[in-house]
Amino acid sequence: MNSLDLLKAPEDTRVVVAMSGGVDSSVVAGLLAAEGYEVIGVTLQLYDHGEAVQRAGSCCAGQDIDDARRVADTLGIPYYVLDYERRFREAVIDPFANSYVSGETPVPCIACNQTVKFADLLATAKDLGADALATGHYIASRQDGAHRALYRPVDDSRDQSYFLFATTQEQVDYLRFPLGDLPKSRVREMAEEMGLAIAEKPDSQDICFVPRGRYSDMIAKLRPGAAEPGEIVHLDGRVLGRHEGIINYTVGQRRGIGVATGEPLYVVAVDADKARLIVGPAEALETRRVHLRDVNWLGDGRIEDAAGGQGLPLVARIRSSRPPKPARLFADEQGVYVDLQGETGVAPGQACVFYADDGPRARILGGGFIARGEKSADAEAALKSLSAQTVAAE
Repeated sequence: MNSLDLLKAPEDTRVVVAMSGGVDSSVVAGLLAAEGYEVIGVTLQLYDHGEAVQRAGSCCAGQDIDDARRVADTLGIPYYVLDYERRFREAVIDPFANSYVSGETPVPCIACNQTVKFADLLATAKDLGADALATGHYIASRQDGAHRALYRPVDDSRDQSYFLFATTQEQVDYLRFPLGDLPKSRVREMAEEMGLAIAEKPDSQDICFVPRGRYSDMIAKLRPGAAEPGEIVHLDGRVLGRHEGIINYTVGQRRGIGVATGEPLYVVAVDADKARLIVGPAEALETRRVHLRDVNWLGDGRIEDAAGGQGLPLVARIRSSRPPKPARLFADEQGVYVDLQGETGVAPGQACVFYADDGPRARILGGGFIARGEKSADAEAALKSLSAQTVAAE
């Protein structure tokens, strides 16, 4: 058994490494090459780079391809660039735009992992005769009986499990994540020890295809006319003003709403059909339950057996920047839903990820996308009242 839990000597094991041009994936390639594996580096060209070529803090930019190529030359491994621009637009950019216009808050990095990276690139790796596809994600993977299971990494500050919950069991069995047991500080040291020119390169922070991090600018470009003006309505029914397009707002937002009433107001809901922005006090953001779609279950057995009846106690994360909190998962005739504790600002389109516990190396049990949330009884009643008033007016 080699270090990748494969029944071959390293020199007889071919591994494709997804190289982004950053520190993490470069170190993965260096580690595996040093252990004697037959490493092939692959970078996906995902979008028309344009102004992103020199933009610091992005990922998948034009400079990244040059950086990955230099790393491959330093390590002495074969390296290829695959043109996935059309596929990336179809599978990630267009659905992102459609979701945003419909009033959701999508997470495109999850879609990218689901489709381009862990479906298309994984298939390419198999076509190349690779025994595994390795990436620089901070998540742990270990053998668990006949299959592999995913766990949160050692470095909690780098935990990327929120973005990888949709990885299927078949994909988990083929993928390898060598950085799951390493802190980021050690990874940078290793890059220096390997003599890699990218050792001090900043981490990517923005969504790669969103210039300067402004979602609304990108949506306006992709969907001209999507920024339709509409009313800003308080939960109590008062029309407070007008907005310049729902694509400029997301649930939980406080700044930049554009109305003043003497009380702090937050975006409580986005009514895309009526181009309305519904606002209210902070307490109206509290969410007690979320109903999920496109659920991916990575726990033992069937989700219906694990979460049926009284539900399954676990911890759940509804934003990548928030820690997991105690929750209870249900799977019954209503579908799959999660009862939450102390969560606010939950928006459709976000992910809800399940963990076995709140420990630093907790097992990832899967997750799903939020179709809708249930707020407090008062907030739900107010939203229903607004909807009823609109129907009556029509």
